[in-house]
Amino acid sequence: MPLQPRRTALRSAGGRIDVPVAAAVWVCGWLVAQVAGVIVLSAAGYENVDEAAIWALFLAQCLGWSAMIGGLVFASRAAGTGSFAADYGVRVKPVDVLGVPIGVLTQLVVLPLVYLPLDHFWPATFNEDKLSETAKDLVDRAGGGSAVLLVLMVCVGAPIVEELVYRGMIQGSLAARIDPVAAWVIASAFFMLIHFKPVEYPGLLAAGLVFGACLLATGRIGPAIAAHVGFNVTGLILAYN
Repeated sequence: MPLQPRRTALRSAGGRIDVPVAAAVWVCGWLVAQVAGVIVLSAAGYENVDEAAIWALFLAQCLGWSAMIGGLVFASRAAGTGSFAADYGVRVKPVDVLGVPIGVLTQLVVLPLVYLPLDHFWPATFNEDKLSETAKDLVDRAGGGSAVLLVLMVCVGAPIVEELVYRGMIQGSLAARIDPVAAWVIASAFFMLIHFKPVEYPGLLAAGLVFGACLLATGRIGPAIAAHVGFNVTGLILAYN
């Protein structure tokens, strides 16, 4: 199939931001987020993120997200398109709520299937305790009002900002210039790598492919955000059990 008809059929979202600009926005946003995180955690008296209280993590995340969103706004204005929503595929319809059960099924069905052979051949690395370590650690540190901040951080902030960045900006900008399927895979792989948790890479890649497929099929990040919310909420509930 010729590239242009295929793009139309797959309804790639946004794509108005040039790839080099998208890359620069991500790098700058990521660096600012790291610096902000170090400053917040140091000011709060924590030496590393694994020891930090949830409120400190939440504040650091908010500063990092603000930097990234600021970069998205700047890139949109610099492109001269005049529409943040159109630039990043920010269109939502009531049907997008169907993304929530997609995210739930990804967490409950897809991830276990992905890790089943890995756990069989490398049980010391890909066992359930290792895979749930990060989520359980966050839950253990969340008590009282901190639980609310944890939910806001994991189930609201992260899905919205990450989908804007990795699907709306990165996948969208790539899909406007190369084959949309290749853009989908590249963006999903990048989403996996930036979490810097190798044991979680297979699951993160699978999740990224699901979220990206939602964008690929609809041309909107609404379903991707909904799927991401369902995925994270389910993961947090499992960590509490």
